[in-house]
This record gives sequence, structure tokens and C-alpha cells, in this order.
Amino acid sequence: MKRTTLFHIFIASGFGSGFCPVGPGTAGAFLATALWFLLSYLLPPTLLLPVTGLLIIVFTGLGIRSANALEPIWGKDPSRIVVDEMVGVWIALLAAPAHNWWYAAAAFILFRLFDIFKPLGIRKMENFKGGVGVMMDDILAGIYSFILLAAARC
Repeated sequence: MKRTTLFHIFIASGFGSGFCPVGPGTAGAFLATALWFLLSYLLPPTLLLPVTGLLIIVFTGLGIRSANALEPIWGKDPSRIVVDEMVGVWIALLAAPAHNWWYAAAAFILFRLFDIFKPLGIRKMENFKGGVGVMMDDILAGIYSFILLAAARC
């Protein structure tokens, strides 16, 4: 039997939220939204955007590596891997103003709708192999959510 490290399990499962017995993807996206909302109060608004961007970059790389390590053990794109949902909702939250509960909720809801229904080519992103395939559909769902939220702010 193949083995992996606790680090990969911790990252891929979204700090454990992927082990939620009901709606692990929603749990991961909710945790990421809550973390962003907390950061919006801890950081000055001028730092929130670059820190969110850094989270996206770092967790995309870690997510690809961790998904690559766990897919041979857990199977193709298992529901316990939710780091992709975390990255996707953080992308959507790039359009949300700091401290704004309504925009944070809208980012979360829009992202989950795009992630669940997978319109506009999102499902095709799953055709990429390994960790890239795990991450890409949620990245595109996050981009579509960002576009809608940014348009709503204009």
C-alpha cells in the first residue's frame, strides 16, 4: 500500500475540512471564506488583496503537489481533497471589499454554484491529469465568480 505524509493530507483536505461527512467541498470553501473574512479584519485593506493573491499562488502549488501525492491512494479527484475549493473561493474573494459580509457570502455562493454545476467549460478542466486537473476546474469556477462579483461592484 502506498503511503503519504501528514503534510499532504493536511493541505489537500483543507486543514481537515475535507473530512466533513456532508458536503466536504462546501466545508472547505466555507473555511477558506471564514479565513479570508478574519484576515480582512486583521490586515489593513491595502494588504488584503496581495495576501489573498499569495494564498492563491502558494495553495495552488501545494494543492497540485498534495493531490498528486494522494490521488494514487484516495483515487481520482476524491471528495476529501478540498484545497481546490479553498483556492477557487479565494479567487472569487479577490473582488470582495474588506469587511463586507455580503460580498464574501456572494463570492462563496457564486463559487459553489459554478463548482457544482460546472458550466462554460469548467468540467473540461477536469481532463487535465493529476493535481492540475483537481485544481483547474475550481480555479476557473473562481475566475467566473470573480468576474461576476467585479461586474456587480461597477
